[in-house]
Amino acid sequence: MSTSPRVLVVDDDRAVRSVLSVNLRKHGMTVSLAEDAHQALEHLRTHPCDLVLTDHKMPGPSGLELLEQVRRTWPSLPLVMMTGYGSVEDAVQAMKLGAADYLIKPVERDELLIVIDRVLEQRALRAEVSQLRQEVTERYGFENLIGTSTAMLALYQDLQAVADTSATVLIQGQTGTGKELIAHAIHYRSQRAQGAFVRINCAAIPEALLESELFGHEKGSFSGAIRQHIGKFEAADGGTILLDEIGEIHPNVQAKLLRVLENGEFQRVGGRSTHQTDVRMIASTNRDLGREVAEGRFREDLYYRLHVITLQLPPLLDREGDIPLLVEHFVEKYARAHGRPVPRVSRASLAALERYPWPGNVRQLQHHIERALILSRGADPLEIPLPHDAPVMSAREPEVGALPPRGVSLQDALAEHERRILIEALEEAGGVQAQAAKRLGLSRSNLNYRIHRLGIELKSLQFG
Repeated sequence: MSTSPRVLVVDDDRAVRSVLSVNLRKHGMTVSLAEDAHQALEHLRTHPCDLVLTDHKMPGPSGLELLEQVRRTWPSLPLVMMTGYGSVEDAVQAMKLGAADYLIKPVERDELLIVIDRVLEQRALRAEVSQLRQEVTERYGFENLIGTSTAMLALYQDLQAVADTSATVLIQGQTGTGKELIAHAIHYRSQRAQGAFVRINCAAIPEALLESELFGHEKGSFSGAIRQHIGKFEAADGGTILLDEIGEIHPNVQAKLLRVLENGEFQRVGGRSTHQTDVRMIASTNRDLGREVAEGRFREDLYYRLHVITLQLPPLLDREGDIPLLVEHFVEKYARAHGRPVPRVSRASLAALERYPWPGNVRQLQHHIERALILSRGADPLEIPLPHDAPVMSAREPEVGALPPRGVSLQDALAEHERRILIEALEEAGGVQAQAAKRLGLSRSNLNYRIHRLGIELKSLQFG
């Protein structure tokens, strides 16, 4: 199939059509001809086209009427208008109606090719941007959030309710639970989807530079400020800004952040002028901001301003039944990314993956599966070993008994089994939670969460 640009030339003058056709074909284009607007529209209904080059004055419908019909039926199809020296005002009108450009007759060959090339390049760029935007929307849409657990279904309902509003959103959750993915999903389902999505990691920028990154700075405002710098809030105007790990922001910057939230106003560092921005703010954190307020590390007024809508992302530990779905999704994703056939996962591997606590949550599971797939060398079924830090059980671990005749609550039995393991690890560590967590392959926060969930009273334990 030919990849050369397809141009439809519309002119009632046969000689003009011929000259234009020769020049465009010599330039590597595929050219079709029409002598009036009726022929042009009939051709467009049955043949794809990349550009229409039309005369303004023709028998029957004029070039402007043709332009209006093209804009209604094929809104992404560019049209270039040709007009005489005495009708420049017609060319201006054509541009107002949506023409991509215009040419003055008699058309010079070099000018013709320059204009046509520029219009085709702009069309290609628009198509590329549209495709990229579609891919981003598909990637971050709600439908790409994986999971059918009770916790995730509740989250989906909250997302549907909040996405199409302008409300500030605070996303809380452990590291690796997908806070940035949720923020993207909110943006691309909102009325600001055509605007910018700007993310800034507040934990990764030193305090001295964070204000400049957020609000910009003027030339000469500090050592090294050799030019004016536009901050993230200006860059996100009309769109959404994600302040990742907002709990790390210094109180001095928090005050200026509050001003933006309240009235959209800010000043660049070193500047005197007040600037206005229209952004939707999404903030994320793995900290308990309520506790940070109580301990004086986070402004109470800013906390309540952020706390309009709060989404609490569940740890993978609380997403019962979601691991098989996530494993299937990541195996397929990375198999295709690395040019491998999509394997099935062995039942033993899947059962082991479901038992592992995944302290790093979905992110840890995702990277672990990609690594296992790469090292598997195309094996099918795919065996996925547990992470190297998987807990090694003590020889004193009580055995799980046979199923009683009357049956048993599996959930209660597993909880009691987990409780005994945690108590043993804590007792062997002398009550030092950091040591017990390391022995069990958990983060300290994950261990603390399990202690509270299982109702373990630390003061009742026996430390050797």
